[in-house]
Amino acid sequence: MNTVWKMAAIGFGLLFLSGCAAHIDDYADSTPTLKLEEFFNGPLVAYGMVQDRSGKVTQRFEVEMVGTWEGNEGVLDEQFVWDDGREQERIWYITKVGENRYNGRASDVEGVAEGTVQGHALHWVYKLQVPVGERTLSITLDDWMYLLDEQRLLNKTEMRYFGFRVGEITLYIERKL
Repeated sequence: MNTVWKMAAIGFGLLFLSGCAAHIDDYADSTPTLKLEEFFNGPLVAYGMVQDRSGKVTQRFEVEMVGTWEGNEGVLDEQFVWDDGREQERIWYITKVGENRYNGRASDVEGVAEGTVQGHALHWVYKLQVPVGERTLSITLDDWMYLLDEQRLLNKTEMRYFGFRVGEITLYIERKL
């Protein structure tokens, strides 16, 4: 196969794959409806894992969370305990900026996280500063959260570094009653 045909085949393949990606509008009519100010209000617990690009689980963790809201402003205090005993804190400051749009900030987030909700789903994208040895890498996190019911939410995150997929995070969050 000559180079022109190879390039055309690769281009067609990429075009085909880009059409397969989910879009937040795909969930517009789904229920139950996710409202961050309702689900992330009060105590929650989460269990998760990190996988490398091959799919191997490299870390597991538990997170105790407490969310509070006043009007369109929310705070989500996350206390992580990793499987190696390490502890970590992340405090999100979330603002509802539109009917279905949210922005978030945290000390280890570069810039502003931006998210859109439709139906039971949230698509949330941001850059997280991740310490790796002596360096800190800016990893792009592409979060998809799905409200399973009024008490449970599933979060799947793809991690990318310079556009290359480097791993994923799966997280199960449950409201404490």
